[in-house]
Amino acid sequence: MLRRIAVSFALTLVCVAALPAIAGAQSTIAGVVKDASGAVLPGVTVEAKSDALIEKTRAVVTNGQGQYTIVDLRPGVYSLSFTLPGFSTFTRDRIELPANFTATISAELKVGGLEESVTVSGQSPVVSRAPRAPRCSREKRSTRSRRDAPFRAWVSSWSASRSTSLTSAARGPCSRPTCRSTA
Repeated sequence: MLRRIAVSFALTLVCVAALPAIAGAQSTIAGVVKDASGAVLPGVTVEAKSDALIEKTRAVVTNGQGQYTIVDLRPGVYSLSFTLPGFSTFTRDRIELPANFTATISAELKVGGLEESVTVSGQSPVVSRAPRAPRCSREKRSTRSRRDAPFRAWVSSWSASRSTSLTSAARGPCSRPTCRSTA
């Protein structure tokens, strides 16, 4: 029993000691995005794609100085794409990223055609020309508890038997005596 505890403790110690080395094996891709005149471009979307990533794609946006940094990347082969509306998309493929390395990859975007697509679809509303049935006024619902339900059922059946004696002329177009028709 004591031997199992000692082995478990030693194994846990080795795992904890190796954790920083595994976590430190993460790499980074950073750089600056400029246009053809050399001016920095803020707001560019930079996407890193790789099978080494669990999410397969990681995206960031350049800051006010046109700089970007994609952190915590696993070692592997990456593809970068830089996109900004009004500019041509720039793609850089087959970037090999080793462990514990910062790759500096800058891009220059060229002015492209502005493309805009508007799709409008709609249908006219359907209008019903059928005559409306008269509305009946609704009585206020009781907020009494459920224990009064048998009594209310008896009163309801008693009042229903009394209301059958009313003529249909006295009732109007609805079946309930409390009905008020609204045309």
